[in-house]
Amino acid sequence: MIQRVVERACASSAGEVLVATDDARIAAAVHDPRRPGAVIAVLTNPDLPSGTDRVAAVAAARGWDDDTVVVNVQGDEPFLPPRLIDQAAGLLERDRGAGIATLATPVASLAEFLDPNAVKVVTAHDGAALYFRPCADPVVARRGVRRPWQSARVCGRDASRRLVRISRRRAEAHHALAAVGSRAAREAGAVRALENGIRIAVGTCVEPPAPGVDTPEDLERARKRAAVGP
Repeated sequence: MIQRVVERACASSAGEVLVATDDARIAAAVHDPRRPGAVIAVLTNPDLPSGTDRVAAVAAARGWDDDTVVVNVQGDEPFLPPRLIDQAAGLLERDRGAGIATLATPVASLAEFLDPNAVKVVTAHDGAALYFRPCADPVVARRGVRRPWQSARVCGRDASRRLVRISRRRAEAHHALAAVGSRAAREAGAVRALENGIRIAVGTCVEPPAPGVDTPEDLERARKRAAVGP
């Protein structure tokens, strides 16, 4: 699955694709199809609490300056359209006040709306993230609509989009997030960013993303999809 994510990233316009991992088995398995024989895995400290911290460790080890832009794609997105990687990159370039850019897509069903693995994002009128929430409550829907999850509101704001697990950050934001503590050891980097005043720009996907892999059932569906093609 990780190699499929690598291949999706390599199909984008990214200049370099690396895999930050604390698992030697993953490091041995991944490769860049554009550069046969190149080492793309970077082994990180297994004690790091999150992917955000692993990316920050790579940025520090590579000596990236604060303006270096990094797209962070999670390893459980084997069918992520490469266009979305490029879109996230462009979003951060356009919003110079943001330290992080990410994407969201409309919730497609009631099951997805209620799924705690599909994190919902609520944004301000200028597109900046206000907060993220895994569960539907305290989201309420307007009455009299055919698909109530498509009109879900939280305190008058749209809450009918789910987060896509891709983000683009300036290395400065990674360094800042790695330097601060959080209420929970594995708290999401996005939540940590909001707690520390880092603006997160949120765009709507230009192409519908395929579901990620969060559960054994998701994995089985992904295997079936892989067997018939992308």
